[in-house]
Amino acid sequence: MTVLLVALGAALGAPLRYLLDRAVQTRHDSVFPWGTLLVNVTGCLILGALTGAAVSSPVFALAGTGFCGALTTYSTFGYETIRLLEERDHRDAALNVAISVLAGLGATALAYIATHALLG
Repeated sequence: MTVLLVALGAALGAPLRYLLDRAVQTRHDSVFPWGTLLVNVTGCLILGALTGAAVSSPVFALAGTGFCGALTTYSTFGYETIRLLEERDHRDAALNVAISVLAGLGATALAYIATHALLG
């Protein structure tokens, strides 16, 4: 049953990642990976809220592991950072790493604290 919940969440998260990434990137005339940043920070926010709410294992399998796991993408973050370095865009590569890590951790902590305070 858990595997099916993870698969269902992933079936929703992966297409949403693609659609959000494309929608954001088409609106920015920039090589900076804004779409990937958005989906990763959004996933961190959702995962922080789920953890702060102490949801049940089946809900976490569906929404946390499945949906957030498919929505977020560390591999694309890594690839895009390397691509920026190959293009000698060291500033954007460094910004991508710094912003992604800080915003992701911040979103997770903020959502965890807020959800835990509201429901705790």
